[in-house]
Amino acid sequence: MQILKKISGDRQLWVYTILLMLFSFWAVYSASSNLANVYGKITPLSFVVKHFIHVSMGLLIIYITYRSKPNLFSLMSNLAMPIMVLLLLYTLTRGVTMGGANASRWLHIPMFGSLQPSTIAFFMLMMFAARFFGKNDFTNMTFAQQFRKFWIWVFAIVGLILPANLSTAALLFAMIIMISIIAGYPFKDLSKVFAIGFFGLLLTILVFKAFPNKFSSRIDTWQSRIEGFFETKTEGDEIRLDDRHYQSVQAKIAIAKGGLFGFRPGKSVQKNFLPQSVSDFIYAIIIEEYSLSGGLILLFIYLLLGLRIFIISKKSQSNYEKLLVLAVGFPLIFQALINMAVATDLFPVTGQPLPLVSSGGTAIWMTCFAIGVILSISRINEEREKQDLEEFVTE
Repeated sequence: MQILKKISGDRQLWVYTILLMLFSFWAVYSASSNLANVYGKITPLSFVVKHFIHVSMGLLIIYITYRSKPNLFSLMSNLAMPIMVLLLLYTLTRGVTMGGANASRWLHIPMFGSLQPSTIAFFMLMMFAARFFGKNDFTNMTFAQQFRKFWIWVFAIVGLILPANLSTAALLFAMIIMISIIAGYPFKDLSKVFAIGFFGLLLTILVFKAFPNKFSSRIDTWQSRIEGFFETKTEGDEIRLDDRHYQSVQAKIAIAKGGLFGFRPGKSVQKNFLPQSVSDFIYAIIIEEYSLSGGLILLFIYLLLGLRIFIISKKSQSNYEKLLVLAVGFPLIFQALINMAVATDLFPVTGQPLPLVSSGGTAIWMTCFAIGVILSISRINEEREKQDLEEFVTE
């Protein structure tokens, strides 16, 4: 706790972040033991060392970002828009598709590893939305002006993410709409946005159908996941284990085995049957090992994290800072809730990670970047409060 006294910003947010990071090591170590059977040369220790490197870099990202000023984030998001469009376009045409529940396209960078540009573009666009709604007087703009300055970038980035990752594109668009509503964007103009988005999605599906060799597999995947979710997963007393139901059924078995007492840390059985045990379905393994109570405690920590995000936003003075905190913070909470809902079969398989807990590189780094942005705002709020107090005392 002495360290926290030397760190400015919201200390509760620091604590929740570090707790989740520390817990992730044991969760990833335990859930990765099945990967030795799948990939051969990989061991749980080598996997957790890789995770340690990712988390260490994430902590560095948090510190650098938390020491930065909000205007830097505004400039960064503005410059990032054309870069993100070009990067996503390149990734869509030349990127590598990795297997698993999340079939997003990746870029392989020599001597560095793989990056997922859609995750980077997600948070850059959310910051850009906070900039547009918080710094511009959009109420005095025509819809055509708003479209040129903002919505064209939204549709470009969401549209380029959509072919490889429907869930990320849908979540991103939903978060943009949420921020626009919070900012007081007129529903009249919002209806135009929905109309453009609907026709854009319809056109995308038609293009996919017109070029079945290139895109039909993604339509089939979307359809399969949605149909598989709504179908009855049992026929009589026999559990159906076809491709559409396999992972969700294995996750449900893990949760059922966990019950009220759990199998104890490291004792999961279902991790040997879940290909995405360290990422998309890690929450099911956590419940199997730590029981339903452990899963609820983890859920409660994310809700506390969301509460701190809301409080920091309320304390911020400018509209831009308020919106920026919500724009990068709320997606983390929604990602966590979606991941948990998928693991408990309350939502179709999406491929969304469990923030700060799931294994990954780009996802961890961008999550840490978002938390660093929020901590930066909280640090500035704290400095302003101290300055106001000093001015009050001197008077």
